[in-house]
Amino acid sequence: MMKSPTILAVGGAYIDRRGQVSGAFVPAASNPGTMREEVGGGVFNALRCAVRCGVSGSLLSVRGGDVLADTVSRAIAAAGIADLSVVFLDRTTPSNTVLIDGDGALIAGLADMALYDLALPKQIRRAKVREAISTADAVLCDANLPSTALERLVALAAGKPVFALAASPDKAVRLAPVLGSLAMVFVDRREAIALADVGIDAAEHDITDGLRRAGLKGGVVTADDGPVLGFDAAGAFSILPPRKVADVAADVLAGAMVAALLRGLTLRAALREGVAAAMLAIESAELVPAFTAATLAEALALVPEARELA
Repeated sequence: MMKSPTILAVGGAYIDRRGQVSGAFVPAASNPGTMREEVGGGVFNALRCAVRCGVSGSLLSVRGGDVLADTVSRAIAAAGIADLSVVFLDRTTPSNTVLIDGDGALIAGLADMALYDLALPKQIRRAKVREAISTADAVLCDANLPSTALERLVALAAGKPVFALAASPDKAVRLAPVLGSLAMVFVDRREAIALADVGIDAAEHDITDGLRRAGLKGGVVTADDGPVLGFDAAGAFSILPPRKVADVAADVLAGAMVAALLRGLTLRAALREGVAAAMLAIESAELVPAFTAATLAEALALVPEARELA
């Protein structure tokens, strides 16, 4: 039996709280709605999806010494992921709290993630982490790591493919010093504009050209209500999903796509699988849906072929 590819993921695994307003949002007032709390984080969500696609995964993150840390630990174990994370007893576990409107659009967010900046750079120096990098087939990270940690991680990977998620427009710029060393970056349109240094109304080809000029060899750009862009040395293309791919669905897209690339699929074929997985995430109440090969194949049949960019 062929050995499954292995991924070491480094970055955020935290408490994700999202409140959704029931009606029209009223600023500076108490709004009726619902609050959901679960374990999330871009790199953790992506790795969970990759594991469900047949990849073996391990995760390096950091968390506090509170009860929320136990919740994160249980979620990592339940996902079948080896946990290399470190607990800091005198700190609180990172969290992200967002408020969205009835259509799912972001109203406001609060990210309490200072522990990542403080602790992750030192953790990458650990012998156990260096060993995990040396035995992995690929590395997956997010921009919750500061630039110094990203540079060290890329150096330790030494030629292995490193895939990165931008995390947010503000954090995306942390990837700038290592863009030329990354196999692929997953960004949304706002993050892409920040990295490509183009205007907010930039056309699709301007965004991909700008990312190339910034040093990136390959990338995927998602948009709330538009096509998903992909590019590599062979060219640039787009796929228009049957439903919008945004928020956590973009993390699921990244995980499924990385798993497909490690199986040897082309970028275009891998992106179609990623879009199919994202569609299942949109339709699921879970952050990362428990899909099967059959349900993924059904969703894939609905995804159109890639269209080359002019």
